[in-house]
Amino acid sequence: MSLITIEHLKKEYPGVTPLQDVCAEINKGDVISVIGPSGTGKSTLLRCINQLEKPTSGRVTVNGAVITDPRCDITRVRRKMGMVFQSFYLFNNRTVLGNVMSAPVDLLKTPKERARREAMEILDRVGLADKANAFPEELSGGQKQRVAIARAIAMNPDILLFDEPTSALDPTMVNEVLAVIRRLADEGMTMMIVTHEMRFARNVSTRVFYMDDGGIYEEGPPEQIFDHPVKEKTRQFIMRLKTLRIEIEDADPDYAGILRRMEGFASEAMISPAGFSRLSLVFEELVYQNLLPFLREQRKGFPVRTEIEYSDAGNQICMNVTYGGEHYNPLKEGNELSLLMLRNLTEEMEYMHEGENRITVRL
Repeated sequence: MSLITIEHLKKEYPGVTPLQDVCAEINKGDVISVIGPSGTGKSTLLRCINQLEKPTSGRVTVNGAVITDPRCDITRVRRKMGMVFQSFYLFNNRTVLGNVMSAPVDLLKTPKERARREAMEILDRVGLADKANAFPEELSGGQKQRVAIARAIAMNPDILLFDEPTSALDPTMVNEVLAVIRRLADEGMTMMIVTHEMRFARNVSTRVFYMDDGGIYEEGPPEQIFDHPVKEKTRQFIMRLKTLRIEIEDADPDYAGILRRMEGFASEAMISPAGFSRLSLVFEELVYQNLLPFLREQRKGFPVRTEIEYSDAGNQICMNVTYGGEHYNPLKEGNELSLLMLRNLTEEMEYMHEGENRITVRL
């Protein structure tokens, strides 16, 4: 059953046209992940669907109502389309419970006691019943986003639209939000999710839209998009997700920042949490505990270039580390405890010197 029909949607801004000709059907029960490079109109598409952005041309029909028609009562239609943004947009002067109750009471005229009871049930679903009387400033980013989801659910929508719901979160808080969205999918909620979390998109979606060239460049089940993409740009995007390059220019790099990049890469390339844990430990022991101290003492050999490649075949991770300076093989001359850990964590390690030092590690 078609819930939303999009016909020849176009959106122009001065000097750029992110959406040129978008056509799509969203059916009841669909969980659609929208992926693609930055600037390809993913968020613009969501905002046009609920009319936060007015399309330049085209037609959007929601539950039989043509919402691109100026005569449409868009406020009424929007009540059945929940929207969760990157930022949380909570009322800081209201408690968590007050935030969730506000729309049903103010817009739907739900009696307060009923709204309170239903809000507590929803907070329990998102794991925040114990925070009902807390204020937003007392919450973590992940908890705030779960409140935002609860607030959207409280309107009993026909569809939930998520615009990069985890992009503003610390990596440690991403999973708690994704777990709530996954639970909603299991419950049959119709959802459209703009996301960069590729493993999540693959696991939760019934369909995936890959956006490029001003529209939905390729769509299909997650197995097709991630394993057997048909079109060239989709293939290039999926392959690009599976290589990460890190360059360390000096002996005092931003280690936390590098780990965040590695964690983001692992998520997008759909590397398992166990695989990321091994990868980060190998990087720490090889590069941080052995290689950088040596180069710091020698005052040469920089930059250190690390290239991480992930292959779906056998879930194999390969890490190549190259650096200059004199011959130095940390696989033989490094800290003995680190070397023991590396041998336990890896399948193969190899050192060579051909104009520069190079270490290849396979996990």
